[in-house]
Amino acid sequence: MDTNTRPETIELIRLADPCQSVSVRLRSAEPTLESLGVRYYDAEAVVTSDFVNGTVHLGLDSEDLSDWGQLLDAVEEAGRDAEQEAGPEEPFTADWPRSGRTAYLRVVCGDPYVVEVRDGTGTGVVVSVPLDMGEGWTAESRERLAAARAALGRIRTG
Repeated sequence: MDTNTRPETIELIRLADPCQSVSVRLRSAEPTLESLGVRYYDAEAVVTSDFVNGTVHLGLDSEDLSDWGQLLDAVEEAGRDAEQEAGPEEPFTADWPRSGRTAYLRVVCGDPYVVEVRDGTGTGVVVSVPLDMGEGWTAESRERLAAARAALGRIRTG
């Protein structure tokens, strides 16, 4: 963790290779709002590379955690399908959290993977980060997701 990371920060996502990374950090395990059983959290997307470093606010809710797990499932399925099929095909692409309400990530499963951090509702800036993540990154992502869910589950509101 870098020196700018607060102790209560939870790193939900870390997509990285030896040279650069994209991460999503929950700034606190305490929700900023709870409405109709959905908890809303203050988060940030962080890009770190030799070329550019930046952070953008990324709002997410408790349902987005399930969506991240489903995105990981879809990435793994797309990878299995790509191994079985020959020929050029459009790479699997998905947005998380749902685009349009806050900054978000666009994951493009190619060789290399590309993660775009898109601030469509704010500045309009898009930062595209190619990552050579290798094997096992989805398993590591699932471990982070489980740890984040456990940390968030310890917090009770109301």
